[in-house]
Amino acid sequence: MFGLAFAMSGPPGGAGGAASGGMAAFQQVIPLVFMFAIFYFLLIRPQQKKAKEHKALLDSMKKGDNVITAGGVHGKIVAVDDAIVTLEVANNVNVKITKSFIAAIKKD
Repeated sequence: MFGLAFAMSGPPGGAGGAASGGMAAFQQVIPLVFMFAIFYFLLIRPQQKKAKEHKALLDSMKKGDNVITAGGVHGKIVAVDDAIVTLEVANNVNVKITKSFIAAIKKD
């Protein structure tokens, strides 16, 4: 009996609760906006900056550069195409890899 009476009653706070419903919804959105801002500045923005730097690195590669691949292979660039890089990893040993797998250019 008590449960039925509780279910049939109006919202807590009486009739004034309907007017503050919009404010309550706004207050629930505020933490989501703050969480998105935190994710943007701590995760998304640094990742975009790192991707831009990597693209600049790939664009600046030229024949004769010593590079390190994402797998840790060290080699010298013999040829650069649009998507393929040919590395000399030992005397007369050439390996073709995808250009995006170059991780760094070594400074000798």
